[in-house]
Amino acid sequence: MKKLINEVGDVVPEMLEGLVAANPGLVLLDGQTVVVRRDHADLARDGVVAVLSGGGAGHEPAHGGYVGPGMLTGAVVGDVFTSPSTDAVLAALRTVGDAPGALLVVKNYTGDRLNFGLAAEIARTEGLDVEMVVVGDDVALAAEGDHAGRRGIAGTVLVHKAAGAAAARGDDLAGVRDVAQRVADGVRSMGVALGACTVPAVGRPGFELGEDEVEWGLGIHGEAGVERGALVGADAVAERLVGAVADDAGLSDGDRVVLLVNDLGTTPPSELDVVARGAVRVLRGRGVRVERLWAGAFLTALDMPGCSVSVLAVDDDLLELLDAPSETSAWPAAHRGRVTPEGEERLAAPADPDTVDRTSGTPPDGPPDGPVRRALEAACAALRDAEPELTRMDSEVGDGDLGTGLARGATAVQQELDGYAGDAAGTLRGASATLRRAIGGTSGPLYAILLLRAAAELHERGGAGDDPRSWAHALRAGADGIREVGGAEVGDRTMLDALVPLADTLAAALEEGADATEALARAVEAAREGTAGTSDRVARVGRSSYLGERVRGTPDPGAHAVVVWAEAVQRTLA
Repeated sequence: MKKLINEVGDVVPEMLEGLVAANPGLVLLDGQTVVVRRDHADLARDGVVAVLSGGGAGHEPAHGGYVGPGMLTGAVVGDVFTSPSTDAVLAALRTVGDAPGALLVVKNYTGDRLNFGLAAEIARTEGLDVEMVVVGDDVALAAEGDHAGRRGIAGTVLVHKAAGAAAARGDDLAGVRDVAQRVADGVRSMGVALGACTVPAVGRPGFELGEDEVEWGLGIHGEAGVERGALVGADAVAERLVGAVADDAGLSDGDRVVLLVNDLGTTPPSELDVVARGAVRVLRGRGVRVERLWAGAFLTALDMPGCSVSVLAVDDDLLELLDAPSETSAWPAAHRGRVTPEGEERLAAPADPDTVDRTSGTPPDGPPDGPVRRALEAACAALRDAEPELTRMDSEVGDGDLGTGLARGATAVQQELDGYAGDAAGTLRGASATLRRAIGGTSGPLYAILLLRAAAELHERGGAGDDPRSWAHALRAGADGIREVGGAEVGDRTMLDALVPLADTLAAALEEGADATEALARAVEAAREGTAGTSDRVARVGRSSYLGERVRGTPDPGAHAVVVWAEAVQRTLA
């Protein structure tokens, strides 16, 4: 592998430092891989809605390249092909918190939805007005099916452009959200790859193609597509890609569209122009009027050779937004060439009110030695012990990071437990903040939203959690939060298949008059049964949903993890 990098772990922060150096209007949040407009405070005073987006690195020039006048207010960047953490998104929201509202534009990947969704939820509790629009423009996947939904790919850039222009012209948050949602609902995209990309941390291509093979309908994270086929000419590529997006969008004679022909990473401009030529011909052959055409690198997959085509039906109002002036390093415009003076590259990131006292800046007193503390310590110890088993299970049906992620989160909670507020609700809020910071990917925001909603429920019931029924309600509230943010339901082969039976059985047993010990024993047995049932199901959300029938025979690792900590709590409190 040959890459123009220093250390693999430094790629993202060093990349953003270079972006900011070449764009004086941008600034980095200190300690975060977040880029914001330097004039964000002026925009807030002028009543301009903030538009934020982001995702994993590896898609450059997205997302930092679209921060600037007329487009994004800020971009949150994760590691290569990895969603940014909830705390990074939250830092961006807090930075623009004086704005009359903030819109999050999120591509439809589970990690992005969870981390951005949880950050939005937390920001709302702090008084920020936040909306979120999820983009799923990839027509290679059916609109409905046994998968996590259509992926967000290059069409997301058009959402950035229209939403940013709507904010710049003075639309309120609802108006900006409606514009973004309209573009997200209307844009259609599909891609083809001539080869794989190489993730720096992996050091080898993600898949192999023969000299006469291509991958149709791939995402933007280096994965293989939905179909492997023979290499064809550029006109045939344009015919298939445009035909797929036009048919899915229901375009007909007389419709007006804009066309985005996107380089997936290493396609020469000459080849991209040939595809663009073919795409225009196909659309015109269908009687469709092409109002605008952009060809170039807009949202890539590292060094992948190939392209994608995006089509969006427009009217005069939408076309005006897409034509509105903007000043960014990536959207077609003259390069300004100015350099940020040394020493002006960083802005202090806002403090996190969940981990320090708002007034004194010191951590609160920790929880006393009681049932809540003992249960939390037991759950953390059990998850650390179960790391090898959870890693093995997740390696069979996922990406293998569940065990290490939960063990890392458990260790962090144990280390920070004494800094949590003393009552049960405050302890859960503190643990939620720890987990969203310590665990990346999907598990961190799932458990963070579980604990955050549970804490809110306990707070409404006095905060102490003395009544066992309040914990049943808290578990139910946490499960509802996971449903809302993650989009999963019982039966989708997720942690909910154990968590919901745990909460429902606990509540039912207590209502029937069982004591707390008996009720908890019944609840844990229900969680075991729910987990066992996932062995016979195909996943509908998360990365396992792309494996289809291959997941059968192995219980869902996330559901099994719920059983692990629930059993530990039962043993401790019995």
